[in-house]
Amino acid sequence: MDNSRVEIFVGIFLIIGFLAFGWLALQLGEVPWLTNSHTYTLNAEFDNISGLKTGGNVQIAGVKVGSIREVRLSKDDTAIVTMQIKRGIEIPLDSIASVKTQGIMGDKFIQLSIGGDEKVFKEGGTITDTESSIDLESLISKFAFGQVK
Repeated sequence: MDNSRVEIFVGIFLIIGFLAFGWLALQLGEVPWLTNSHTYTLNAEFDNISGLKTGGNVQIAGVKVGSIREVRLSKDDTAIVTMQIKRGIEIPLDSIASVKTQGIMGDKFIQLSIGGDEKVFKEGGTITDTESSIDLESLISKFAFGQVK
């Protein structure tokens, strides 16, 4: 009788452990069918997104409001960035999306500069007013070889 009690406690402990592990995995991982209810997608079209990666931050005034879900090339050779924005954050139609760098050598992220328009982007809308990534290597090269005017 004493041996079966230990087995029951071990079984309960394992079940609680697996449930806790599953809950933690759902909280930390990106499960599309759970996160989609809290976010909406917004696209931005850039000429150059050098160094921008999937999973990067989307910020407004330095506050994270979303993340980069996908980076792809369009048919007309521009970069399309798909962002997941938290629901409740409305982006006016005259907003600007810029590729910025966190610190001097830091990760790249999207900075949204909010406009004043009363109309806002709907799910799946595309921001076309964008500022592309600055290519520091190209600028330093031009400066070093005297091509800057």
